[in-house]
Amino acid sequence: MGLVCLVSVCLGQPRDTIYTFKKQSPGGTGKFYMGREIAQIMSFEGAAWLERDTRPKEENTNLAISKLPITETSIVADIGAGTGYYTFRIAPKVPGGKVYAVEIQDDAIKYLRDRSKKLKQNNVIVIKGGEQSPNLPDNSIDLAIMVDVYHELLYPHEMLQAISRSLKPSGKLLLIEYRAEDPAVEIKELHKTSVAQVNKELGANGFHLIQDGEFMPIQHFLVYGK
Repeated sequence: MGLVCLVSVCLGQPRDTIYTFKKQSPGGTGKFYMGREIAQIMSFEGAAWLERDTRPKEENTNLAISKLPITETSIVADIGAGTGYYTFRIAPKVPGGKVYAVEIQDDAIKYLRDRSKKLKQNNVIVIKGGEQSPNLPDNSIDLAIMVDVYHELLYPHEMLQAISRSLKPSGKLLLIEYRAEDPAVEIKELHKTSVAQVNKELGANGFHLIQDGEFMPIQHFLVYGK
């Protein structure tokens, strides 16, 4: 029996015990992680929605940024930065540090680079991430943030492991996600997450919840340590 298993591995037969696959829901991928269907990635064609004038009031983004556990010298990574809505608001708060703006979509990367030059924010570094890693330096990040991004990660297990490696021993991971517990939050179901589900997934990857900030209007503010 042991020989048969060894041969099957050598032949490259798939043995994916991390993810399961079912018929996809509307807006879903059909790929499941710990019982949660992973949502399809929002195209950069939706960039205008990220920069909408009503966003500060709807999400109280100013409050979220004021609550970030950072200092003037912090090294921050905005993973799935999109248009850099958070990136370019955090950068002035870390004048002695830097902000890595990580994106996987080429259109977003070009936008971030152009905007960084226009704003002359020299402490913003744009990085092209991958599906399984944000491609950040090991042991370098004080705070990694994902704003309405985590539910779209195609490889959440691999990404969390890679983020963990990039964090300093005291580094933190912040997830801002729309509340699945609140049916009044008018966001598609696959783009909302519950605290219980996120805790289960992050706990399986060596993270523990430090702060459950429920001060935002429609989103969770979840800070994890490793």
